[in-house]
Amino acid sequence: MINNKEQIIKYFESGIKQIKDFKIGVEHEKFLFNNQNNKRIDYLKIKEMFSALLEFGWNPILEKDHIVGLNKEGKSITLEPGNQIELSGDKLNNIHEACAESQDYLFELKQVTKKLDISIVSAGFDPISKLNEVPNNPKQRYKLMTKDMPSGGELSLDMMYRTCGTQLNIDYSSEKDFEKKFKIVNSIVPISIALFANSSIVEKKRSKYLSYRSKVWQNTSRGGLPKLFFEKMSFEKYADFVMNFPILFIQDKKKYFSGHKYFFKDFMEGKINEIGNRLPTENDLTIHLSTIFTENRLKKYIELRSMDTCGWDCLCAGPAFNIGLLYGNIDEVYDLVSKWDRDKIINAYLESPQKGFNTQLMGKDLLYWASTLLNLSRNGLEKRDVLNKHGKNETLFLNHLQKVIDNKTTNAEHMISKFSNNEDLSELYDK
Repeated sequence: MINNKEQIIKYFESGIKQIKDFKIGVEHEKFLFNNQNNKRIDYLKIKEMFSALLEFGWNPILEKDHIVGLNKEGKSITLEPGNQIELSGDKLNNIHEACAESQDYLFELKQVTKKLDISIVSAGFDPISKLNEVPNNPKQRYKLMTKDMPSGGELSLDMMYRTCGTQLNIDYSSEKDFEKKFKIVNSIVPISIALFANSSIVEKKRSKYLSYRSKVWQNTSRGGLPKLFFEKMSFEKYADFVMNFPILFIQDKKKYFSGHKYFFKDFMEGKINEIGNRLPTENDLTIHLSTIFTENRLKKYIELRSMDTCGWDCLCAGPAFNIGLLYGNIDEVYDLVSKWDRDKIINAYLESPQKGFNTQLMGKDLLYWASTLLNLSRNGLEKRDVLNKHGKNETLFLNHLQKVIDNKTTNAEHMISKFSNNEDLSELYDK
């Protein structure tokens, strides 16, 4: 049972790994649409799709007799609130392996979706559906979240039901290494938003944003980019942050209870009557950490959460970009971002969903910083020198981003150019 801060600190310390044992974990979400009516698929269709995927060796994950996900060999497919699906990948050694994992998943998914007449949309925000048109599913926690989340952020339900992102999980070798990496990943959030912007169409119209997903997350309960994250962030300081962060829900004996009246420290002090004043377990802590929706967060690894979901051509680019910076070239990158002013970073963070590369940071636009960081990432991946069977290193996954920078055109702008209100909606579907 967890009843003091030191136990939370030890939880974070248990994530420390030797550099040679560093892994990469990639998560990415997708929208699914019924081709017959251009509507998001309902739970009945999800069940059909999951049943079909069982033929590829996936195993069902159940909640009260409802299938809510699948797992296979260290990876899982989970069901999001509006029936988006998320692949949470295995812990892998390099980008070659991570990209191959995604390609294998894509192959299986396409076999099934084609058979069931379902289309995939790889975008950061649902470009077609209104909020009240999105179906839900039986997962208990989502019912509580739907009720409680809007009170803390006006676009919280849009976040739940109409966004998709790509996340990257990375390791740290010490508390000092965590501090450096956390400083970097929070400092470069505006650049990540601009570089991976892919949600410019909302309800079949051009929005005023390149990354409407990021706009939504900025107005989501429990989200954002806290000023605290730019301080010297030790495990203890993050533990304090966690203890004083409101609880979203509590799982107790397979039932879910709203936690919105309590902070995690109340849980640690046995003050939650609804569950008999019991103390939290490590599993309760893990759940709590996963419901902190900041742009980056700490578990037993660092999770980067600022990238819009993008098409399969750029899926491997985001992880490669960050791995080059954080595993391959951390000292040079840290020296760079350490010179940036916190308030200017936060201002750029607030502006970048709308202005993209035109956002200013430290007297330069984000296109300049994206180009600078891409070069640093390339150098980092070259230093890593991890080769595939064809003798190519991980820099090959940066080609998409180099095109974006050279052309000064993001996926969001491509989305705008190929779609208008009068065009066929199929332009938005994955090819």
